[in-house]
This record gives sequence, C-alpha cells and structure tokens, in this order.
Amino acid sequence: MRSAILRENLSEKEQIMKEILDIIAAYTIASREGKRMALATVVHVEGSSYRRPGARMLVTDDGMLTGAISGGCLEGDALRKALLVINQQQNKLVTYDTSDEDDAKFGVQLGCNGIVHILFEPINPEQDIHPVTLLQELSAKRQEGVLVTLFSLSQPQLTVPGTCLLVLPDTAVSEHIAAAQYGQELLADANHALLTKKSFISDYLFGEHLLTAFVEFIRPPVSLVIAGAGNDAFPLAGIARILGWHTTIVDGRATHANLQRFPNADKVIVAKPDGVLAQVSIDDQTVFVLMTHNYNYDLALLKQLVKQDQLCYIGSLGPKKKLERMITELGEEGIILSIAQLSSIFGPVGLDLAAETAEEIALSIAAEIKKVLSRTSGYSLRDKQEPIHKHPRERNIIDL
Repeated sequence: MRSAILRENLSEKEQIMKEILDIIAAYTIASREGKRMALATVVHVEGSSYRRPGARMLVTDDGMLTGAISGGCLEGDALRKALLVINQQQNKLVTYDTSDEDDAKFGVQLGCNGIVHILFEPINPEQDIHPVTLLQELSAKRQEGVLVTLFSLSQPQLTVPGTCLLVLPDTAVSEHIAAAQYGQELLADANHALLTKKSFISDYLFGEHLLTAFVEFIRPPVSLVIAGAGNDAFPLAGIARILGWHTTIVDGRATHANLQRFPNADKVIVAKPDGVLAQVSIDDQTVFVLMTHNYNYDLALLKQLVKQDQLCYIGSLGPKKKLERMITELGEEGIILSIAQLSSIFGPVGLDLAAETAEEIALSIAAEIKKVLSRTSGYSLRDKQEPIHKHPRERNIIDL
C-alpha cells in the first residue's frame, strides 16, 4: 500500500540507443574471448553532471571501456571500482560528490557541481538473464521499452537486484519473476512509464529496506530515411552513423543506391516513390530528408509522406521556391495541407549555419533533426537561463 507520495516537477529526458548498442557489441566480443565484465550505470544525479541517469559503461577485466559515465573525470576511478566488483561478483553503489571542493578524496579531478550515484554490476555471460541480456532484448526489435534498476541510497552496501526488469509493449523480462519478486506495484509503475513515455525515480519499501528504482523509458534510435543516393548524401549518412541513428537510403537508381556506395547504411532501397513506404516502418522517431535532386521524385514522395501522421520532420533540400511549388501542386491535386502538416515540413532543410559544403549542409540537417525531435530552441547554451537538463523525478514510497 502507498504510505506516502512526494512529487517534484520533472521533464522527460531523451534516451539514445547508440551507447547501448556499442555496449552490446563490446559484450559479444568480450564474452567470446572469455573476459570478465562489469556494467556501470548512472542511476541518480543531484545537481549538475556531464552525464545523466541512464548513461552506461561496460568495463572488462583487462581495462577496456565502452560507453561513458562522465566527461572523462570519473572513468579512471570507475575502472578501479569495476575491477573490484568483477573480483567480488557483487553489485556496488558508488557516490561521487562533485560539489565537494576536496576532489582528492576520491582521486579524480571533478569539474561538475553535483552528486552522481553509479551502480556497478558484475556481468556473468553464463547466466541466461543479466543486465546486458536485458539490453539485448530491448534492442532486438524497434520498439520502446522501460528498464528498471534497483539500488539503495540509504544503505549503499546493501545487496540489491540492480538492473532487473525490462518491460516492453508485449512482454516483461526479469532476472527474477517480476510480480513475485518485486510486486505488482513496481510492474504497474513500469508499465505506466511505458504509457507516458517518461523516466522517473521512485522509492519502494521491501520489508525493512528502502530501495530506489530508476524506471527508465528508452526510445528506439532515430530512423533517418535519406531519399537520394547522390554524393551529397555521403556526409549525412556518415553523421547519422556516428550518432547511432538507423539510416535508410532510398533512390530509384540501382547504380546509386547500393551497399557498395553506402556500406554503413542499415538499409538500401531501390524503388519508385510509390513503392518506398511499403518498405519503411514509420514511427514518431522516423524522419525523412528529400535530396534526390529530382523534382518529380521528391514531389511524388512528399505526396505520400504528408499522409503519415507520425512524421514530425520532412526535410526538403533546395530553395524555398521549390518547396512552395510542390505544396502548390499538391493543392492543385486536392491535397490541402493542414497547419500541422506544414509545420512538419522543413525547407530549405537545415539550421542557419551558413553551410556551403556537403559536409556543412549535412551537419546543419542533422542538427535541425535533433532540435526538432528534442523539442528544443537550438539556441546557444550560453544564452540559456535555466539548467541544461531538466531530468524527471517522481518519488513514491510504496510498501510491498
């Protein structure tokens, strides 16, 4: 039963899958080579920190690091803590108080003004389910999910389950039986996070122990569909790759749209405009950029895209007059775009960075996509008055 409810104002934090995918890849290699590992996860932050809750780093027993839990200031000490966890095979919660001026007390140079709580968990590849297998399950399909990590702020030395529960739209995966081990309330809260698409932190009483749950909503990676396989698509596809976005190349020319030209693309489609959408899955993380340099192809594809309600970003390369002409021609065909439809079309595509080269234009496009998906202003952080990150926090104390 609920014994108390304390609420604080929070905003949703965007989750990026690239780090998770990098960790999964590193885990696969390390387990094949017989290395021992530990996973470090930022589970709670008070004040300012370079990384927010959900940042992860995989550490192997030979000192290989994949991912990051800070801007570099904590990694050295975190390596030592991870090696200790690997040897002891027991979860460990470590708190770094970066607001303390006496940085030397934990042997690292800290620049942020906050308190960072990091959970270190040993990874045993021989177990059927452990934190990384939950990450693998999360990334196996392009779908949203909620990952639950349990720890104790009041008793850091207490042995706790750690990353223990994954809730997907169609199932729940747990290190133990979710309902029996953690209670229906926690499972219900995780499902609520999946419904509201928000991460939060809650406190739960398990017998005599007060545990904190980081209930983390995770989105699939951005799916970028580049319509156009010309040379100017190379840098945009390259930036998308660096960002960990899923990239699809679309063009009607097999001589241009192929894996030899775009080896890092996740998918290459050779199709006419009316055959593209049948081969692309669209959700609210999907964005399109029209850059075929073929007016009729772009117009025909735009005609299909404006009917997709989930799309919040359709970029159109070229001058504003080109886009205005396409919208006019759609209107002549009886397709009158609503304000919402028009607001999802960005042309000329990209932020105003005075971009001229293909690489600079690609940068401006990627930045604009990030801006739109994050629902931010795109202004310089220097001019931002409020904190950079507004992380969600909803603290519930629940008896189980």
